[in-house]
Amino acid sequence: MIDSFSVWRRFDYTLFTATLVLVVFGILMIGSATQGAIDDDIISRVPDQINFAIIGFIVTIVMATIDYRLLGGLSPWLYAGMVLMLIMVEFFGVEGAGGAKRWLNIGIRIQPSEIGKIILIITLSQYVAQRYLELGKLSNVFRTMLHVAIPAALIFAQPDLGTTIVFLVIWAVIIWSAGLRLRHIALFMFALAIILPIIFPLLEPYQRARVETFINPDLDPDAAYNINQARISIGSGGLLGKGYAVGPQNTGRFLRVRHTDFIFSVIAHEFGMVGGVAVLAMFALILARILKGAREASDPLGSMICYGVAAMIFFQTTVSIGMNLNLMPVTGLTLPFVSSGGTSLLFTMVGVGLVESVIVRRRRIII
Repeated sequence: MIDSFSVWRRFDYTLFTATLVLVVFGILMIGSATQGAIDDDIISRVPDQINFAIIGFIVTIVMATIDYRLLGGLSPWLYAGMVLMLIMVEFFGVEGAGGAKRWLNIGIRIQPSEIGKIILIITLSQYVAQRYLELGKLSNVFRTMLHVAIPAALIFAQPDLGTTIVFLVIWAVIIWSAGLRLRHIALFMFALAIILPIIFPLLEPYQRARVETFINPDLDPDAAYNINQARISIGSGGLLGKGYAVGPQNTGRFLRVRHTDFIFSVIAHEFGMVGGVAVLAMFALILARILKGAREASDPLGSMICYGVAAMIFFQTTVSIGMNLNLMPVTGLTLPFVSSGGTSLLFTMVGVGLVESVIVRRRRIII
């Protein structure tokens, strides 16, 4: 245990400030992307994001004061709670605009899969930390696969392919950081090559269409419309952009779902290449601080928690920006801290709070 003075003396203010900058900037961009909206759900996006941001920053600070090892000790209960929530989505879930059943309504709408990302990071890190010296056994690696396969299968059934992949990426990075053997990596890559052709026909028609349209846009011009508009938005932004809240691609509503999936296109359109690079630099700073926390962690559990949070943020950022640039298929993943989405924002900030908990309890570095 450490005293309260040590918590704030060792707290990573750079990480916290960078997160604050991105969240505030995201709220401003959501305001620009939703200006002139007439739909009640769209109109409420900015105040909802502000409310979740305030709660998120409070939770980040609170999480830093809680010893992450205590949360690791609660892993069985956290894991059971995650699976229960995901099962409840199947029976009591609320459908979104796209027809996917991903939310629970408990007075406010929450997305259990977003909560599940953080729970998976804690529980899988705890599971691996307890077997840190035994991962050379293939049987232990398969048990970690089962650990992630149960919630991932429930999320895949919602259907939510993007978040399912996030779960698998978190698993892969945590296992790799724990010292996965090269022969095991080769085995899993071979298994993945066999499984993918089996999984693809099981996808929903609109999910298969996204992949097929990415490969050949001429197959479905309507599905390719948003990608084309995103590229036009980014390209027309030039070096310095069209200006905040005045970009014609945004104000003219040529770009759909611009407050969520295509928020980066709005950023590049209104602030140009300079704005886009500045956002990327802020993400790079956040990831660098998290990885520094992983290197200096006092135990394997803390290190793997940091690696798991970094994997989640890095992968979602890469995919979100990549689909805006037509470098990846559209998956519906949000741009962390920036895109509209209360549960996503809140629990990404919980992840930052977990990292802060590891950092303030890091081992002393003697220079």
